[in-house]
Amino acid sequence: MKLNLDDITFIIVTYKSENILNDCLKSLPKNSKKIIIENSNNTNLERDLKVKYDNIEVIISKNVGMGAGNNIGLKACKTNYAYVLNPDTKLNNDTMIKLIEVLNEVPDFTLASPLNDNENIPNYKKVDLKKNTKQNILSVGSIDGFSMLFNLKKFEEKSFFDENFFLYLENDDLCLRVKKRNGLIYIVTNSFINHKGGISINSNLEYLRNWHWMWSKFYFNKKHYGFIIGIVKIFPNFVSACLKYLFNLIIFNSHKKKIYLMRICGIYASIRGKKSSYRIDS
Repeated sequence: MKLNLDDITFIIVTYKSENILNDCLKSLPKNSKKIIIENSNNTNLERDLKVKYDNIEVIISKNVGMGAGNNIGLKACKTNYAYVLNPDTKLNNDTMIKLIEVLNEVPDFTLASPLNDNENIPNYKKVDLKKNTKQNILSVGSIDGFSMLFNLKKFEEKSFFDENFFLYLENDDLCLRVKKRNGLIYIVTNSFINHKGGISINSNLEYLRNWHWMWSKFYFNKKHYGFIIGIVKIFPNFVSACLKYLFNLIIFNSHKKKIYLMRICGIYASIRGKKSSYRIDS
């Protein structure tokens, strides 16, 4: 079956993302199918989006995280392909044309993405030089989660993102599981996507991210390489966080002190086998 735009559904998880979501949606092909998973319980969003956009479905959800939110959309998808996007991404006018054109030249794929247009921040890791013989395409070990085209026929068991992750590394975990099954992951190098990233965040969100980054790092390594390797990988982060916590305690920098306390707490919770439960109200 050839890939075509009518057989692709765009899936976007939002959490208080109204100020950036419209730029993303406007960049998508006008008549494309879209599923929005709204994690901040904004019940007005569905009405507003249906007025502005065609072929759009909005699913109101509690704040279950990016991976679990994407799973809701992936399981609701009725097309053979699903394109997971973060709301802070935008496509170019020819992004989908070139992406589809190149992917239709390869026999098969499991995951794929256009190339991030900021060459200093590549959205892939581990290029497989042995497999890269075709023009405009790279076989890679993993792609970033802000842009992932799924060939859903490769996920018959519907095992998408590990919902134990709340933030961070759920895409690395998914890609590693795909590669273990000999799945193919591609970057299309003449198709581009713009990812804003680096948007300023408030202190509470910064604490949340630091807690979950450490929780996810230990959990990921323990899951794939065992408890001892998990400890080895996280130990330098733990020592660094403790030293920086003490330093900022001494100089009375309460903001930085709490950041490193959050890192310590995230590591401690993950090592103890506790869920990624830390949340903020706003």
